[in-house]
Amino acid sequence: MSQGSTTPSTSAAAASAAGEARAGDAVAGDATGPVVVTGGASGIGLASARALAEVGRAVALWDRNEDLAIEHAAAIAAEHGVAAVGVGIDVTDTAALAAALATTRVAIGPIGGMVHAAGVVSAESFGALTDERWDFVLDVNLRAFAMLTQLLADELRLSAGAAVVGISSIEGLVGHPAIPAYCSSKAGLIGLVRSAAAALSPVRVNAVCPGYVLTPMLAPSLQFEPLLQHMESTSLVGRLGRPEEIGTAVRFLMSADASFITGTHLVVDGGTTAVR
Repeated sequence: MSQGSTTPSTSAAAASAAGEARAGDAVAGDATGPVVVTGGASGIGLASARALAEVGRAVALWDRNEDLAIEHAAAIAAEHGVAAVGVGIDVTDTAALAAALATTRVAIGPIGGMVHAAGVVSAESFGALTDERWDFVLDVNLRAFAMLTQLLADELRLSAGAAVVGISSIEGLVGHPAIPAYCSSKAGLIGLVRSAAAALSPVRVNAVCPGYVLTPMLAPSLQFEPLLQHMESTSLVGRLGRPEEIGTAVRFLMSADASFITGTHLVVDGGTTAVR
């Protein structure tokens, strides 16, 4: 073999090193920027904010309940030593989003991520659907995600490791006859995540699809023992999920550990859809 030639193993090693360098450039460090969490005053939103704060991320808790958002933000800041702010906002008010972002930036700095956990459900089956309820559910669960992601797009591209997570649902995968608007909004979110991931790259965009989780949204249903037992029986682990179990999934997708994951959804349902 002539001088200056490389063996196949040496060439492979060099190619691997070059590939790793390019991958490192694409990741550009761990995700550390402040995160906006809609629906941040309760349930999965609050659990996600807490999970992010545990690893040092500054968080903004956006919620219609401003007092509760401020209270929880103060508690998070005290417990984890991070910047945190509570912002009162109706995410369906598109005109108010820019002002809320400005308030957030003043409090915790340029935005490096967003979690859309604000959500509503309306128990109106086919035959009982109204324009008003249909629009309300899709406005909160789907349109708000689109509008906020669009407003943040340029800013997120400037933040190393920036990511967006939308909270969908297993009902967006399998459907339910009693809540068609909710199912449609959550299925739409999964589709929107794919489009947003393609449009915003290198910003990563993903969805989490929780199963039945102990949240304020589910609480009214849990008053009926047969329904509770049914929900528990659908899980392969024999129980409902906890908000913090969804929060840690969100934290993973927001982190550099998920740097090669984008445009998809992560199901966290205790195995419900494995047999449904």
